[in-house]
Amino acid sequence: MRISQHLLVFISVLSLTRAQTATVAATALESTVAPAENATTSAPAIFYPFRSAAGDTEHFLTGDESYESVALSTPYTFFGRTYNSLYVHYNGLLTFNQPEPASGPNYNPTRGAEDFIAPLWSDLDDMGWMGMFSYQQYTNGSVLTRATQDINQYFPQMNFTASWVFVVTWDYVDSVDMNSFIHHSAQAITFQVVLISNGSLSFFLINYGDCAVIYDQVEAGYDTINSIDHFVIPGSTNGYSVSNLRNTSNVNVPGRWAFGANSGLESIIGVQIRLTSFSDLTQSENIEAVLLKIKQDLFSRGLSSSIQMKLREVKKTQP
Repeated sequence: MRISQHLLVFISVLSLTRAQTATVAATALESTVAPAENATTSAPAIFYPFRSAAGDTEHFLTGDESYESVALSTPYTFFGRTYNSLYVHYNGLLTFNQPEPASGPNYNPTRGAEDFIAPLWSDLDDMGWMGMFSYQQYTNGSVLTRATQDINQYFPQMNFTASWVFVVTWDYVDSVDMNSFIHHSAQAITFQVVLISNGSLSFFLINYGDCAVIYDQVEAGYDTINSIDHFVIPGSTNGYSVSNLRNTSNVNVPGRWAFGANSGLESIIGVQIRLTSFSDLTQSENIEAVLLKIKQDLFSRGLSSSIQMKLREVKKTQP
């Protein structure tokens, strides 16, 4: 006999806020999430303004494993460590402590000594393509308004107001012809990272546009010192499938991934889940398997790897 069973689960989410412990009223969690393809936003539209038209500083590819150091106008805190500068690598990587000498990804969790964001880490600067990245920092204007709206949409109940935004965009084309580069008339790889802060809370977005097949090692996600917090975007470690990144999301917006970058006190979220099972979920071994599956699913959608789940009660009802 199948029995409909209700679970009241408290999810302890570390790294969601730094300033306080918040208790959120129990809400219903659907067992399935609508696929990103059903959202109406297309990948190019989700990009923040970039390139010279937006007033960006532009750097065209100059050599293998090259990078640029960028001084930040406002310090940015990344999982508890505050930085006044960062390194933008032509091979699709942002590092905070020091430049990364490796051309391709060190698959995370690296358990290393570096904090990094890898929107699409591969040997892009050695593929024979024409490429560049551009960046800009904002402390006022419509970009801050947009960032504020995005964060409050993806992380509700935080009453967040952005005071600083850093946008960096990589743009590569499989051609050495400038017209092909300008008009994207050849295979292209375009992606973007948006760092967002209000001085105490930090977030970042990764946006994907066109992503041609990459015939080399590749990875997308982020990692922290000793891999206390880390995440790999599903499907990003296969160069043949990265073209689908523009259709993936953890916030139901195709091509966009949103993450909190905060450490400190935990937030506790009460979640009520209704599911149907052939197993008796009042037995500890059965419920532990269910909680593990829920945790893995939440993690795959971009929640912090430090998430902890505790069961409060199980109620059984007849279907």
